[in-house]
Amino acid sequence: MAEGKRIQTFEDFFKVHGLLLTASGLPQSLHRQLFQKLTSETFDGGSHFQVEQFEDGRCRRLVLSSDCMAKESHVFVVDHAWTFRLSDAYKQLLEVPGLAERMASLMCVDIDLNLAEEDEDHSKSNDDGDGDGDDAKQSVWELIESEIRGAKEKGNDSVRWLELEDLQIDDDALLSLDLPTKFPDLLALSLTGNKLKDVDVVAREVAKFKHLRALWLNDNPVAENCDANLQQKVLEASPNLEIYNSRFTLNFSKWALGFCGDMYGKDNPGSIYPSDHTLQCLTSLDLSSRCIHNLINKAFSPVELPSLSYLNLRGNPLEQNSVGDLLKILKEFPCLSSLEVDIPGPLGEKASDIIESLPNLSNLNGIDVAKILNSGKHVIDSMLLPRLPEWAPEETLPDRVINAMWQYLMTYRLADEEKIDETSVWYVMDELGSALRHSDEPNFRVAPFLFMPEGNLMSAISFTILWPIHNVQKGDECTRDYLFGIGEDKQRSARLTAWFHTPQNYFVHEYEKHIKNLQSKVLTSPISQTTSKTEELCQSKGGTLRVYTDNPQVEEFLNRPEFTITSDPKEADIIWTSMQIDEDTRKATGITDKQYVNQFPFEACLVMKHHLAETIEKAHGCPEWLQPTYNLETHLSQLIGDYFVRKRDRLNNLWILKPWNMARTIDTTVTDNLSAIIRLMETGPKICQKYIEHPALFNGKKFDLRYIVLVRSMKPLEIFLADSFWVRLANNPYSLEKQSLFEYETHFTVMNYRGRLNHKNIADFVREFEQEHNVKWLDIHSRVRSMIRSVFESAAVVHPEMHSPFSRAMYGLDVMLDSSFQPKLLEVTYCPDCTRACKYDVENVFGGEIIKGEGFYNYIFGCLFLNETTHVTPL
Repeated sequence: MAEGKRIQTFEDFFKVHGLLLTASGLPQSLHRQLFQKLTSETFDGGSHFQVEQFEDGRCRRLVLSSDCMAKESHVFVVDHAWTFRLSDAYKQLLEVPGLAERMASLMCVDIDLNLAEEDEDHSKSNDDGDGDGDDAKQSVWELIESEIRGAKEKGNDSVRWLELEDLQIDDDALLSLDLPTKFPDLLALSLTGNKLKDVDVVAREVAKFKHLRALWLNDNPVAENCDANLQQKVLEASPNLEIYNSRFTLNFSKWALGFCGDMYGKDNPGSIYPSDHTLQCLTSLDLSSRCIHNLINKAFSPVELPSLSYLNLRGNPLEQNSVGDLLKILKEFPCLSSLEVDIPGPLGEKASDIIESLPNLSNLNGIDVAKILNSGKHVIDSMLLPRLPEWAPEETLPDRVINAMWQYLMTYRLADEEKIDETSVWYVMDELGSALRHSDEPNFRVAPFLFMPEGNLMSAISFTILWPIHNVQKGDECTRDYLFGIGEDKQRSARLTAWFHTPQNYFVHEYEKHIKNLQSKVLTSPISQTTSKTEELCQSKGGTLRVYTDNPQVEEFLNRPEFTITSDPKEADIIWTSMQIDEDTRKATGITDKQYVNQFPFEACLVMKHHLAETIEKAHGCPEWLQPTYNLETHLSQLIGDYFVRKRDRLNNLWILKPWNMARTIDTTVTDNLSAIIRLMETGPKICQKYIEHPALFNGKKFDLRYIVLVRSMKPLEIFLADSFWVRLANNPYSLEKQSLFEYETHFTVMNYRGRLNHKNIADFVREFEQEHNVKWLDIHSRVRSMIRSVFESAAVVHPEMHSPFSRAMYGLDVMLDSSFQPKLLEVTYCPDCTRACKYDVENVFGGEIIKGEGFYNYIFGCLFLNETTHVTPL
């Protein structure tokens, strides 16, 4: 077909889209149907499907509304509601009319706003009518009178369950209420959400209840500010208390178990003096997250619970019991057939071991025991709860959407015959497509499809195509596999954490093993500093050294008489190139292994980010100058565990994701969203590194430092630090506001390629920095030198194969300072961009002399090939 002419026939459609059709996986029998729907712009999904809301409007699902649909019988075109590059996401939500509202509705993060509007309308209608204010909030006294009156109406002598929640009760009000006198037989009391502050007042009042079994003081200042002290005093004064703030006390007994088994509650609080066999008929018991330390208890026994068939023990430490003791206790329950427990956890690390020890089990964590044994999985958990959207009431719609969107996003990257796009495109399917939920056994499949109606990329429109891969009946939920084609070899179970609540205990355990292993690593024999042993090239070659280079700066600025530029690599003594020289390159260019090259064998252990972290960790474990770093392709579980531990300990959880081998911060993202971290794996291999959330600032702005390191030899280790180094400044004041995380010029400093390049003379920077922070740069520089030495020691020890007598190299090291002025290694760069070094004359910060920019490569080559030390310092 002619270029630019609209596609008219199926043959033309297939000619243009044949590769895309094959890549999509769409059955050939549906190709013509897809052509017809795309060319006629037919979006007929609404005639076959229905979107349903559930979980109080916090989730949506797609069900088949037509009578039935056979496998591979239909293909549907799904529109994209939002398409964007990640760096533009927040800006678009702020500026595109109606976008934030549509996305918030699609992602179910606006339901509180809808409810607020309904309440406001309801309030207005009451104001306009004859309402007498019956819905107004009752006062504490009215509520107490109501409880007493209600108990009498039910024929009870006294109130045994009392909830006084969110009523603004403070310490004085609590004393004036005199609750112990009014309710002497109280078994359960909730004072959640009030304004209680005084530990002694609360403890004294609670102690007056002689029969109290359960107490809730959550969301009071006294519980938030001094919970440990309050808990100790309350438990000392109330020996009968079995539940405190939803957690079991050491005194838990039949009442607490009955409460968790739904025997006791507000409508049936139980008796002050319960009978001996109150739990005989209890079959299901959910003890999850009750902070139980010891399960050996007289009440928790087959004698008291002979009918128990289902037990949930998730989220309890149970550290006072051995694995053997716990399994022995559970084995004694004759009817126990279904168990939920953390794996790994108090009952062991493997599902198979638990099953072997409890032969009566038919179901473990929601999965049939036979299926577990057949699959051979150690860690199983099929009862994964979806991550429902969460937000604070004051959060704006754009903020809510940014947090929730990772549950819905899909991605692709554009490419043509010449190159692949550097950044990925993300998109959200329309309301119908976004309602498809995940299943490991889906009945539908989706794929992105780029329709080019005029036969070229300029006319391309992106859609998603949807088709059934099994027979589906009316009313069936329609599902897809969120991780289609991704198996356990690519960490499928861990990646499901992006959408589901996976077993935290497993990931924390993996993290703890990982960190313990790192902490055991110490570089046993640091390499001693040596005097130069590298032979000067002029002595061995006996004359002018011929240099072949593809670097324009070397061609322009290397003008010493000892060197001459040649255009033929075969004639050169020195090859200085930005290209990787491997065996194929040597064969193609005629480069021999007797020519000097500006790279070392296996230097990927330094210049590729995942290998750099691995090299340092093997040598030093986790030195202070390397932020915690995870290769997401191999250590996702450990990263998730680290994230959960930080969240538990209320530590900062901001991370930066960097591609293994991309420069200029391409595809680099800063986020505190775990789902985002996992989903970003889809755009290519990455490391995830703990973000330096409190960097040292210069006039309120973030900066990093570029150092130039020259390596003459790896064995012995001969390295030099160029006296020229430079600072790279962000353009915007530093901020940790969520919106700022999308601002390149706030969080990144590389402005050579985008943004405004803000050059700062390094001597001026050092003087002003010392004045601003009252520090001595010499002390900082000493720590930086030590760190750089350690980096190359790591490579020399872990990768001795790097040594080559015909290698000399220059590397760029990027360093950031934290707020304590400790250096942090960011990355090591091969053949670094030295535009600034050549362009600007700089004052030597430590010597005072002027270092001419135009002489940069003269002294670099002088150091590497002539054994000179002009403007460089040995490390």
